[in-house]
Amino acid sequence: MDLQTMHDQLAERLSDKQLISATISQPRLKSSDVKRIKLKPVEIKKEYFIQFEYQHEHVLKHENLSLEEAIAKLTLLFNDFRQALIQFTEEKVQIQLSKKSKVSWKTEQTSSKKVELSHNRKKQYLLEDGVPYPFLVRLGVQNPDGKVKKQKYDKFRQINRFIEFIDDTLAYLPQDRTVRILDFGSGKSYLTFALYHYLRIEKGLNLRVTGLDLKKEVIEECQQIAQDLRYEQLEFLVGDINDYNDESAVDMVVTLHACDVATDMALSRAVKWDAKVILSVPCCQHELNSQIDAPELGIMLQHGLIKERFSALATDSIRAELLSLVGYETQLMEFIDMEHTPKNILIRAYKTGKKLSAGQYERYQQFTSLLSAKPFLENELKEYL
Repeated sequence: MDLQTMHDQLAERLSDKQLISATISQPRLKSSDVKRIKLKPVEIKKEYFIQFEYQHEHVLKHENLSLEEAIAKLTLLFNDFRQALIQFTEEKVQIQLSKKSKVSWKTEQTSSKKVELSHNRKKQYLLEDGVPYPFLVRLGVQNPDGKVKKQKYDKFRQINRFIEFIDDTLAYLPQDRTVRILDFGSGKSYLTFALYHYLRIEKGLNLRVTGLDLKKEVIEECQQIAQDLRYEQLEFLVGDINDYNDESAVDMVVTLHACDVATDMALSRAVKWDAKVILSVPCCQHELNSQIDAPELGIMLQHGLIKERFSALATDSIRAELLSLVGYETQLMEFIDMEHTPKNILIRAYKTGKKLSAGQYERYQQFTSLLSAKPFLENELKEYL
Protein backbone atom coordinates (compact mmCIF):
# COMPACT_ATOMS: atom_id res chain seq x y z
CA MET A 1 0.00 0.00 0.00
CA ASP A 2 1.30 3.48 -0.82
CA LEU A 3 0.92 6.63 1.29
CA GLN A 4 -1.94 8.09 -0.74
CA THR A 5 -3.99 4.90 -0.47
CA MET A 6 -3.36 4.83 3.28
CA HIS A 7 -4.50 8.44 3.64
CA ASP A 8 -7.62 7.72 1.56
CA GLN A 9 -8.49 4.65 3.68
CA LEU A 10 -8.10 6.60 6.90
CA ALA A 11 -10.05 9.59 5.60
CA GLU A 12 -12.93 7.32 4.56
CA ARG A 13 -13.18 5.67 7.98
CA LEU A 14 -12.85 8.95 9.84
CA SER A 15 -15.45 10.63 7.62
CA ASP A 16 -17.86 7.80 8.46
CA LYS A 17 -17.19 8.53 12.17
CA GLN A 18 -15.95 5.00 12.82
CA LEU A 19 -13.08 6.03 15.11
CA ILE A 20 -13.06 4.63 18.65
CA SER A 21 -9.46 5.46 19.61
CA ALA A 22 -5.95 5.65 18.19
CA THR A 23 -2.33 5.88 19.29
CA ILE A 24 0.37 7.32 17.02
CA SER A 25 3.93 6.58 18.14
CA GLN A 26 7.57 6.07 17.14
CA PRO A 27 8.67 9.58 16.12
CA ARG A 28 11.07 9.56 13.18
CA LEU A 29 13.43 11.99 14.94
CA LYS A 30 14.86 11.12 18.35
CA SER A 31 14.86 14.82 19.13
CA SER A 32 11.07 15.03 18.71
CA ASP A 33 9.44 16.74 21.68
CA VAL A 34 6.18 14.81 21.16
CA LYS A 35 6.59 11.14 21.99
CA ARG A 36 3.13 9.82 21.09
CA ILE A 37 -0.33 11.10 20.27
CA LYS A 38 -3.67 9.65 21.30
CA LEU A 39 -6.94 10.32 19.47
CA LYS A 40 -10.56 9.90 20.46
CA PRO A 41 -13.87 11.33 19.20
CA VAL A 42 -15.72 13.81 21.43
CA GLU A 43 -18.91 15.80 21.19
CA ILE A 44 -18.75 19.48 22.16
CA LYS A 45 -21.92 21.57 22.03
CA LYS A 46 -23.52 18.81 19.93
CA GLU A 47 -20.75 18.96 17.31
CA TYR A 48 -18.36 16.13 16.43
CA PHE A 49 -14.65 16.66 17.10
CA ILE A 50 -11.58 14.48 17.35
CA GLN A 51 -9.41 15.14 20.38
CA PHE A 52 -5.63 14.93 19.93
CA GLU A 53 -3.66 14.30 23.13
CA TYR A 54 0.03 15.10 22.65
CA GLN A 55 2.30 13.31 25.11
CA HIS A 56 5.48 15.32 25.62
CA GLU A 57 8.26 14.11 27.86
CA HIS A 58 6.70 15.50 31.02
CA VAL A 59 3.37 17.09 30.04
CA LEU A 60 0.17 16.38 28.11
CA LYS A 61 -1.43 18.86 25.72
CA HIS A 62 -4.82 18.62 24.03
CA GLU A 63 -6.57 20.11 21.04
CA ASN A 64 -10.02 19.40 19.61
CA LEU A 65 -10.25 19.45 15.82
CA SER A 66 -13.18 19.31 13.44
CA LEU A 67 -13.41 16.24 11.24
CA GLU A 68 -11.91 18.03 8.25
CA GLU A 69 -9.09 19.50 10.36
CA ALA A 70 -8.40 16.12 11.98
CA ILE A 71 -8.04 14.36 8.63
CA ALA A 72 -5.61 17.03 7.45
CA LYS A 73 -3.64 16.86 10.72
CA LEU A 74 -3.42 13.06 10.56
CA THR A 75 -1.98 13.26 7.05
CA LEU A 76 0.77 15.58 8.29
CA LEU A 77 1.55 13.49 11.37
CA PHE A 78 2.62 10.52 9.28
CA ASN A 79 5.51 12.63 8.05
CA ASP A 80 6.84 12.63 11.62
CA PHE A 81 5.72 9.27 13.07
CA ARG A 82 6.13 5.68 11.93
CA GLN A 83 3.43 3.70 13.73
CA ALA A 84 -0.28 3.88 14.51
CA LEU A 85 -2.70 1.55 16.27
CA ILE A 86 -6.29 2.51 15.45
CA GLN A 87 -9.51 1.00 16.78
CA PHE A 88 -12.51 1.54 14.52
CA THR A 89 -16.04 0.32 15.20
CA GLU A 90 -15.50 -3.09 13.62
CA GLU A 91 -11.78 -3.43 13.01
CA LYS A 92 -8.39 -2.72 14.49
CA VAL A 93 -5.75 -1.35 12.14
CA GLN A 94 -1.99 -1.38 12.71
CA ILE A 95 0.06 0.89 10.45
CA GLN A 96 3.84 0.79 10.20
CA LEU A 97 5.88 3.06 7.92
CA SER A 98 9.42 2.28 6.84
CA LYS A 99 12.17 4.89 6.59
CA LYS A 100 11.27 5.23 2.91
CA SER A 101 7.57 5.59 3.83
CA LYS A 102 6.57 2.12 2.61
CA VAL A 103 3.26 1.32 4.32
CA SER A 104 2.46 -1.88 6.19
CA TRP A 105 -1.32 -2.01 6.86
CA LYS A 106 -2.62 -4.87 9.00
CA THR A 107 -6.31 -5.26 9.78
CA GLU A 108 -7.93 -7.36 12.51
CA GLN A 109 -11.70 -7.73 12.60
CA THR A 110 -13.17 -7.09 16.04
CA SER A 111 -16.57 -7.32 17.65
CA SER A 112 -18.71 -4.29 16.90
CA LYS A 113 -17.95 -1.37 19.23
CA LYS A 114 -20.10 1.68 19.86
CA VAL A 115 -18.67 5.16 19.45
CA GLU A 116 -18.94 7.07 22.73
CA LEU A 117 -18.76 10.85 22.34
CA SER A 118 -19.67 12.14 25.80
CA HIS A 119 -16.91 13.67 27.96
CA ASN A 120 -18.56 11.71 30.78
CA ARG A 121 -18.49 8.47 28.83
CA LYS A 122 -18.43 5.22 30.75
CA LYS A 123 -14.87 4.01 31.14
CA GLN A 124 -13.93 1.60 28.34
CA TYR A 125 -11.72 -1.06 29.87
CA LEU A 126 -9.32 -3.21 27.88
CA LEU A 127 -10.60 -6.13 29.96
CA GLU A 128 -14.40 -5.98 29.98
CA ASP A 129 -16.77 -6.61 32.84
CA GLY A 130 -19.05 -9.47 31.82
CA VAL A 131 -16.41 -11.25 29.74
CA PRO A 132 -14.87 -14.14 31.73
CA TYR A 133 -11.09 -14.17 31.82
CA PRO A 134 -9.69 -17.42 33.29
CA PHE A 135 -7.02 -15.70 35.37
CA LEU A 136 -9.51 -13.22 36.89
CA VAL A 137 -11.93 -16.05 37.70
CA ARG A 138 -9.12 -18.12 39.24
CA LEU A 139 -7.91 -15.14 41.31
CA GLY A 140 -11.42 -14.46 42.61
CA VAL A 141 -11.96 -11.14 40.85
CA GLN A 142 -14.72 -12.45 38.58
CA ASN A 143 -17.48 -14.99 38.87
CA PRO A 144 -17.38 -17.84 36.32
CA ASP A 145 -19.88 -15.91 34.16
CA GLY A 146 -17.46 -12.98 33.95
CA LYS A 147 -19.25 -10.66 36.35
CA VAL A 148 -16.79 -8.70 38.50
CA LYS A 149 -17.40 -9.29 42.20
CA LYS A 150 -18.56 -6.14 43.95
CA GLN A 151 -15.83 -6.24 46.58
CA LYS A 152 -13.20 -6.73 43.86
CA TYR A 153 -14.17 -3.89 41.55
CA ASP A 154 -11.35 -1.65 42.78
CA LYS A 155 -8.91 -4.45 41.99
CA PHE A 156 -10.52 -4.83 38.54
CA ARG A 157 -10.03 -1.09 37.90
CA GLN A 158 -6.43 -1.30 39.06
CA ILE A 159 -5.72 -4.25 36.77
CA ASN A 160 -7.21 -2.40 33.80
CA ARG A 161 -5.22 0.72 34.56
CA PHE A 162 -2.08 -1.39 34.61
CA ILE A 163 -3.07 -3.04 31.32
CA GLU A 164 -3.34 0.43 29.77
CA PHE A 165 0.31 1.03 30.69
CA ILE A 166 1.24 -2.37 29.28
CA ASP A 167 -0.60 -1.59 26.05
CA ASP A 168 1.44 1.59 25.66
CA THR A 169 4.68 -0.44 25.83
CA LEU A 170 3.95 -2.56 22.75
CA ALA A 171 5.87 -0.29 20.38
CA TYR A 172 9.01 -0.71 22.50
CA LEU A 173 8.98 -4.52 22.75
CA PRO A 174 10.65 -6.80 20.18
CA GLN A 175 8.30 -8.56 17.78
CA ASP A 176 10.79 -11.00 16.26
CA ARG A 177 11.96 -12.93 19.33
CA THR A 178 10.97 -13.97 22.84
CA VAL A 179 10.23 -10.98 25.07
CA ARG A 180 11.89 -11.35 28.48
CA ILE A 181 10.02 -9.80 31.42
CA LEU A 182 10.90 -9.76 35.13
CA ASP A 183 8.53 -8.73 37.92
CA PHE A 184 10.32 -8.05 41.20
CA GLY A 185 8.23 -8.27 44.37
CA SER A 186 5.31 -9.83 42.52
CA GLY A 187 3.38 -10.67 45.71
CA LYS A 188 -0.08 -12.11 45.01
CA SER A 189 0.62 -11.38 41.34
CA TYR A 190 -2.72 -10.03 40.13
CA LEU A 191 -0.84 -7.68 37.83
CA THR A 192 1.73 -10.28 36.79
CA PHE A 193 -1.06 -12.56 35.58
CA ALA A 194 -2.74 -9.60 33.89
CA LEU A 195 0.49 -8.68 32.09
CA TYR A 196 0.97 -12.25 30.88
CA HIS A 197 -2.65 -12.62 29.77
CA TYR A 198 -2.69 -9.36 27.84
CA LEU A 199 0.65 -9.75 26.05
CA ARG A 200 0.45 -13.52 25.44
CA ILE A 201 -3.25 -14.28 25.06
CA GLU A 202 -4.63 -10.99 23.74
CA LYS A 203 -1.62 -9.79 21.70
CA GLY A 204 0.02 -13.09 20.83
CA LEU A 205 3.55 -12.13 21.82
CA ASN A 206 6.15 -14.79 22.39
CA LEU A 207 7.36 -14.06 25.91
CA ARG A 208 8.79 -15.48 29.11
CA VAL A 209 7.76 -13.89 32.39
CA THR A 210 9.26 -14.46 35.84
CA GLY A 211 7.71 -13.23 39.07
CA LEU A 212 10.09 -13.00 42.01
CA ASP A 213 9.14 -12.64 45.67
CA LEU A 214 10.49 -13.58 49.10
CA LYS A 215 7.26 -15.16 50.39
CA LYS A 216 7.49 -18.88 49.67
CA GLU A 217 3.83 -19.67 50.33
CA VAL A 218 2.64 -16.93 47.99
CA ILE A 219 5.06 -17.99 45.25
CA GLU A 220 3.96 -21.62 45.51
CA GLU A 221 0.31 -20.60 45.20
CA CYS A 222 1.00 -18.39 42.18
CA GLN A 223 3.03 -21.12 40.50
CA GLN A 224 0.14 -23.55 40.98
CA ILE A 225 -2.32 -21.07 39.45
CA ALA A 226 -0.02 -20.58 36.46
CA GLN A 227 0.13 -24.35 35.97
CA ASP A 228 -3.65 -24.69 36.32
CA LEU A 229 -4.15 -22.00 33.66
CA ARG A 230 -1.49 -23.58 31.44
CA TYR A 231 0.49 -20.37 31.33
CA GLU A 232 3.58 -22.23 30.23
CA GLN A 233 5.82 -19.18 29.82
CA LEU A 234 5.03 -17.76 33.26
CA GLU A 235 7.02 -18.83 36.31
CA PHE A 236 7.29 -17.74 39.92
CA LEU A 237 10.46 -18.03 41.97
CA VAL A 238 11.37 -17.39 45.59
CA GLY A 239 14.18 -14.89 45.72
CA ASP A 240 15.55 -11.45 46.49
CA ILE A 241 16.43 -8.88 43.87
CA ASN A 242 19.96 -8.66 45.31
CA ASP A 243 20.57 -12.35 44.66
CA TYR A 244 18.98 -12.64 41.22
CA ASN A 245 21.81 -12.91 38.71
CA ASP A 246 20.35 -15.26 36.13
CA GLU A 247 19.94 -12.70 33.35
CA SER A 248 22.26 -10.72 31.11
CA ALA A 249 19.54 -8.86 29.16
CA VAL A 250 15.87 -8.14 29.90
CA ASP A 251 13.23 -6.35 27.81
CA MET A 252 10.86 -5.20 30.57
CA VAL A 253 11.31 -4.82 34.32
CA VAL A 254 8.27 -4.39 36.55
CA THR A 255 8.56 -3.54 40.21
CA LEU A 256 5.40 -2.86 42.18
CA HIS A 257 5.32 -1.93 45.85
CA ALA A 258 9.04 -2.52 46.44
CA CYS A 259 9.99 -0.83 49.69
CA ASP A 260 12.56 1.97 49.98
CA VAL A 261 15.83 1.28 48.12
CA ALA A 262 14.53 -2.09 46.83
CA THR A 263 12.89 0.01 44.11
CA ASP A 264 16.27 1.60 43.34
CA MET A 265 17.90 -1.82 43.17
CA ALA A 266 15.32 -2.92 40.62
CA LEU A 267 15.75 0.28 38.59
CA SER A 268 19.53 -0.05 38.55
CA ARG A 269 19.27 -3.70 37.48
CA ALA A 270 16.90 -2.68 34.70
CA VAL A 271 19.37 -0.11 33.39
CA LYS A 272 22.26 -2.57 33.54
CA TRP A 273 20.18 -5.14 31.64
CA ASP A 274 19.40 -2.50 29.00
CA ALA A 275 15.67 -2.96 29.62
CA LYS A 276 13.55 -1.29 26.95
CA VAL A 277 10.64 -0.73 29.37
CA ILE A 278 10.54 -0.05 33.12
CA LEU A 279 7.32 0.15 35.12
CA SER A 280 7.72 0.88 38.82
CA VAL A 281 5.31 1.76 41.61
CA PRO A 282 7.44 2.62 44.67
CA CYS A 283 6.26 2.06 48.22
CA CYS A 284 7.74 3.44 51.43
CA GLN A 285 10.70 5.78 50.89
CA HIS A 286 12.92 6.36 53.92
CA GLU A 287 16.35 7.06 52.42
CA LEU A 288 15.89 10.74 51.55
CA ASN A 289 13.80 11.41 54.66
CA SER A 290 16.79 10.50 56.81
CA GLN A 291 19.28 12.49 54.68
CA ILE A 292 17.44 15.68 53.87
CA ASP A 293 18.92 18.83 55.38
CA ALA A 294 17.67 21.98 53.65
CA PRO A 295 17.31 25.07 55.87
CA GLU A 296 15.77 26.94 52.92
CA LEU A 297 12.82 24.53 53.10
CA GLY A 298 12.54 24.66 56.88
CA ILE A 299 8.98 26.06 56.85
CA MET A 300 7.87 22.85 55.15
CA LEU A 301 10.21 20.32 56.63
CA GLN A 302 9.63 21.27 60.26
CA HIS A 303 6.39 19.29 60.00
CA GLY A 304 6.97 15.54 60.06
CA LEU A 305 3.98 14.73 57.83
CA ILE A 306 4.99 17.28 55.20
CA LYS A 307 8.62 16.16 55.34
CA GLU A 308 7.56 12.56 54.73
CA ARG A 309 5.40 13.47 51.73
CA PHE A 310 7.96 15.88 50.31
CA SER A 311 10.69 13.25 50.66
CA ALA A 312 8.57 10.70 48.79
CA LEU A 313 7.86 13.11 45.92
CA ALA A 314 11.47 14.26 45.76
CA THR A 315 12.68 10.66 45.75
CA ASP A 316 10.53 9.75 42.75
CA SER A 317 11.55 12.97 40.98
CA ILE A 318 15.21 12.05 41.50
CA ARG A 319 14.59 8.53 40.20
CA ALA A 320 12.86 9.86 37.09
CA GLU A 321 15.64 12.37 36.44
CA LEU A 322 18.38 9.76 36.85
CA LEU A 323 16.65 7.45 34.38
CA SER A 324 16.38 10.35 31.94
CA LEU A 325 20.07 11.13 32.42
CA VAL A 326 21.06 7.57 31.42
CA GLY A 327 18.96 7.42 28.25
CA TYR A 328 15.31 6.82 29.14
CA GLU A 329 12.19 8.77 28.28
CA THR A 330 10.68 8.93 31.76
CA GLN A 331 7.30 10.02 33.08
CA LEU A 332 5.66 10.00 36.49
CA MET A 333 2.08 8.82 36.00
CA GLU A 334 -0.94 8.58 38.26
CA PHE A 335 -1.78 5.00 39.18
CA ILE A 336 -4.68 3.57 41.16
CA ASP A 337 -3.84 3.13 44.84
CA MET A 338 -2.18 -0.13 45.71
CA GLU A 339 -3.78 -2.14 48.50
CA HIS A 340 -2.90 -0.92 52.02
CA THR A 341 -0.85 2.10 50.84
CA PRO A 342 -1.63 5.63 49.64
CA LYS A 343 1.22 5.58 47.11
CA ASN A 344 -0.17 6.00 43.61
CA ILE A 345 2.71 7.19 41.42
CA LEU A 346 4.01 4.97 38.64
CA ILE A 347 7.41 5.56 37.08
CA ARG A 348 7.26 4.70 33.38
CA ALA A 349 10.50 4.68 31.41
CA TYR A 350 11.25 3.76 27.79
CA LYS A 351 14.80 3.26 26.55
CA THR A 352 15.63 5.76 23.82
CA GLY A 353 19.40 6.04 24.23
CA LYS A 354 19.10 9.82 24.26
CA LYS A 355 20.86 11.17 27.35
CA LEU A 356 20.20 14.56 28.88
CA SER A 357 22.72 17.35 28.39
CA ALA A 358 25.51 18.34 30.77
CA GLY A 359 23.41 21.33 31.77
CA GLN A 360 20.57 19.08 32.83
CA TYR A 361 22.94 16.94 34.86
CA GLU A 362 24.13 20.12 36.56
CA ARG A 363 20.52 21.00 37.35
CA TYR A 364 20.10 17.56 38.93
CA GLN A 365 23.22 18.07 41.04
CA GLN A 366 21.95 21.47 42.23
CA PHE A 367 18.72 19.85 43.37
CA THR A 368 20.37 17.03 45.31
CA SER A 369 22.87 19.51 46.78
CA LEU A 370 20.00 21.68 48.01
CA LEU A 371 18.58 18.66 49.86
CA SER A 372 21.98 17.32 51.00
CA ALA A 373 20.91 14.08 49.33
CA LYS A 374 23.17 11.24 48.28
CA PRO A 375 20.73 8.95 46.43
CA PHE A 376 21.38 5.23 46.42
CA LEU A 377 20.31 5.02 42.78
CA GLU A 378 22.80 7.70 41.71
CA ASN A 379 25.62 5.65 43.21
CA GLU A 380 24.33 2.51 41.49
CA LEU A 381 24.24 4.26 38.10
CA LYS A 382 27.41 6.34 38.40
CA GLU A 383 29.15 4.45 35.57
CA TYR A 384 26.31 5.45 33.20
CA LEU A 385 26.14 9.13 34.16
